Amino acid sequence: MGFRTVEGLVLTHGAGGDRDQHTLVAIAEALDPLPVERINFPYRNQGRRPPDRAPKLLAFLSEEIPAIAARLGTDSGRLVLGGRSMGGRMCSMAVADGMPAAGLVLLSYPLHPPKKPENLRIQHFGSVDVPCLFISGDRDPFGSPEEFGAHLPAINGPVTTVWLEGEGHDPKKADADIVTAVSGWLESL
Repeated sequence: MGFRTVEGLVLTHGAGGDRDQHTLVAIAEALDPLPVERINFPYRNQGRRPPDRAPKLLAFLSEEIPAIAARLGTDSGRLVLGGRSMGGRMCSMAVADGMPAAGLVLLSYPLHPPKKPENLRIQHFGSVDVPCLFISGDRDPFGSPEEFGAHLPAINGPVTTVWLEGEGHDPKKADADIVTAVSGWLESL
């Protein structure tokens, strides 16, 4: 795999998961030799279930991402950031707040809480100006393809969407398709 401008991928977990979530592991294994860092948010390492609020999660990312870049001998502008659900959302908010990144990989992005389409989580989209890859199940209660179609144009960077047919918020049998999509998209950067 010829990853030229991208020097690493940082993946974060969803609210109820951790760094060992099956899709995150599958991506890391498949992209070798590209460095892939799967990180836990601090609340996870402390054994707590409910996630911290966004400001605390964003403060963690603002320290952790540059530290990972330094460990890899690069800068965060050469890293792609992302993750599942809440983790991907936090990475997109960090980039909107000015965190340098080569792009965003957003798996099962939570556009809104289930059955609450009025509670959109898109206020920061207009400040995102890096390439974005959104991969979601077409039956995800956190956002339908039509809802994403209505809101993704607010993002200033190029946006790629991949829909997993028949899948919900935690695609169980789609890891191979997700890995293929992520790998191909990274190669295109």
